[in-house]
Amino acid sequence: MNKAYIKLVPASVKQTMTIDELKEMLEYYKEITTKTGEQLDWPYGQAAFPYEMQDETNDNKRQLYLAAKQDRYHSIKLSIDEEQTLAADANEAPQTIIQLALTNQSTYGDKGKANELGKFLANKLQGELHLFNGRIMYYYKRK
Repeated sequence: MNKAYIKLVPASVKQTMTIDELKEMLEYYKEITTKTGEQLDWPYGQAAFPYEMQDETNDNKRQLYLAAKQDRYHSIKLSIDEEQTLAADANEAPQTIIQLALTNQSTYGDKGKANELGKFLANKLQGELHLFNGRIMYYYKRK
């Protein structure tokens, strides 16, 4: 399974996140892309988010499963994890990670959409985006 993830750092807008909040952000993404499509007189909302959101529980952990509604896409899984990291005061602190995972059936279209969604979420949350190719994009102010 190929994975990308967003780390919520101390400079991020939020330090923690729930699946419901993630779902709200994706609904907002659908809403703004639909409005853009209306302005362009084109069904951009369907092209920008060709998925249906489903709640799924795996190993007693809630996650979002994005199931494709179009033939060039298949699925993306989003989950929220926590890891321990060293804070500025040298103590361990929890860090929230939003993970975007491609399944074995995912297509190149899914990978492109996962990158797009990752950039949108990282920008909104001012987080640190770790892309599928290992590169890192910083969406927060660094000192």
